[in-house]
Order: sequence, then C-alpha cells, then structure tokens
Amino acid sequence: MTPEELLDAYAEMVLIRRTEKAAHDLFMSGLVKGTTHLAAGHEAVAVGASAALRPDDYVFATYRGHHHALARGATPEECLAELMSRATGLCQAKGGSMHLTKAANGMLGSYAIVGAHLPMAAGAAWSAKLRGSGQVAVAFFGDGATNIGAFHEALNLAAVWSLPALFICENNLYMEYTPIEAVTAVPNPAADRAGGYNMPAEIIDGNDVVVVHETVARAAERARKGDGPTLIEAQTYRHFGHSRADPAKYRPADEVERWMKHDPLDVARARLEALGVSPEVIADRDRRAAATVDEAIAAAKKAPEPEPALAFTDVWADGGAAWRT
Repeated sequence: MTPEELLDAYAEMVLIRRTEKAAHDLFMSGLVKGTTHLAAGHEAVAVGASAALRPDDYVFATYRGHHHALARGATPEECLAELMSRATGLCQAKGGSMHLTKAANGMLGSYAIVGAHLPMAAGAAWSAKLRGSGQVAVAFFGDGATNIGAFHEALNLAAVWSLPALFICENNLYMEYTPIEAVTAVPNPAADRAGGYNMPAEIIDGNDVVVVHETVARAAERARKGDGPTLIEAQTYRHFGHSRADPAKYRPADEVERWMKHDPLDVARARLEALGVSPEVIADRDRRAAATVDEAIAAAKKAPEPEPALAFTDVWADGGAAWRT
C-alpha cells in the first residue's frame, strides 16, 4: 500500500469503528430492535481484503458482517437505517443487522446460518469460472464455522474444481462463548485443515491492514490465473461480546488487554506515522469519519418507517411477489 492508500484504509476503518459504536449506542437506547453482532476489532480484515479485490468480485459474510458491507461500499446511513428498521435502510428494513446486502457492489449478503454461505461462495466462483469473467468469490467466516460440515464441503468442491475462491477465516478465538481451542483438534482451526484438500493456506495478523491487503492480493491474483482457491486464517479479536446480550466475562483479562493493545486502528496509525504522515492529517480523517457517522445517525433517526407493501417486493428476481407454479 502507498501512504495514500494506507491513509484511505485507515479512514475506512475509523468509519467502520464509529458506525459500530453508533449501532451499539442505538441498540442500548432502544432504537435498534433484536440483537447485533458487532465487528469492532475486525476492521482490518474487511478493509484490507476489499482494497485488494475488484469492484465486481463477490463477497459473502456472516451475521457479524457490518464491516464487510461498509468496506464494499454501503454507507453508514444505509446500514444504521437498516438496523433501525427504516425504509431508507440497505434492505428497506427487511434484513436487519444480520443480513446486510448490497448486490450492486458484489456484497451478496450476510448469513445467520453458520457456514451456510461457504458453498454459496463456491457456487459464485464456479459461475465466474464458467463465464470466464475473471471474478473471485470471497467467503468470510468465523473460526466456529470450521467445525461445520459446509466448511469442508465447500473447500473440497473448490479444490476439486479449481475454483477462483478465497476462504478467509476471521479467527477471533471464540465460537460464540466457547474458546475454539477447547473444541478443535488442531491449533489453527482453518489453516490446519486446508492440507486435507490440497489447498494452500496462510496464517496472518488480521489486525494489520497492510498484511491483509498483501495476502489477499496475492491469493486473488492466483485465483484469477486459474490456480484455484486459497485459505487465509486472519487472527483477530472482537472488542465486544458475541452479541449485545453477551458481556464477554468469560475472556481472561490479560488476553483482552493484550489484544486491545494490538488494535487495528493503532497498528495502521503507527504505520502511517512511520511513513511520515503527520498526526494532523490522521486526526483530520478521524474528524471527518466522526462527522459522517453523526450525520448518518441523524438521517436514520429522521427516516420513515417502511410501508407494509414493501414486504412483497424483492421476493423474486423480477421484483414481484406473485405465486408461481
């Protein structure tokens, strides 16, 4: 990354962090119903990967996917309005926190069923291969998904068919409330399984946006050349609990402290300063991100609730809802 590219990536991560904080605050004030699964701490994975992809590449994420939607071009206003069940939301209030989707930007959804989207990403990669489009399909998933059958099925299919797919595990050490190491036979739940499918794998620092960018760029180039899929295990850490109902008391205090000192924003800021970018320039990006999110919160609060008739749109590919035989 050039200093300019890194500064843009830093600004995007700050925007995501502030949007997640806004989602938390809106939930606590009763304006976001249901639950939320925040990705604060995971920003470098989404931003670094997205910066290495083409605009027409496909991205599939989990219910902890706000950062991926934002990294692929969704705005804070669209996302917060969706969480608040407003008509101006990303999915017109039909998706909520766990299903942010922006197909026009290649963000093909966030999925609440653990592991279910990995075979879907393989299917999208197969489509790209058949069409010769040069596109890559990327599935982001948590460490818990590595113990789901769909993970193994998707990796096997992608390897057998040499698909242009990237499987990126956001290993934050916990599958909901359970340490992944307590229920997995190998130390690295994703990377250590790749060999079983003759698939190359890398374990990287998921809190360093430059490392993520470089790794994903290499893997995407390999996939576009027809050399098949790659698995990347990005080690990261969530700043909040699994969901808003989880205070995360089960995590050891020294572990939390260690990871909080390796915040992806701090890592990127240190890299920028080492490249000679002044603290004033960095602070300006912080202020601009804060202003954008403040405006998004105000706009989402003022946005209208959806009309009931909207429930019958977007049901079929042509936008209709008529029953078909």
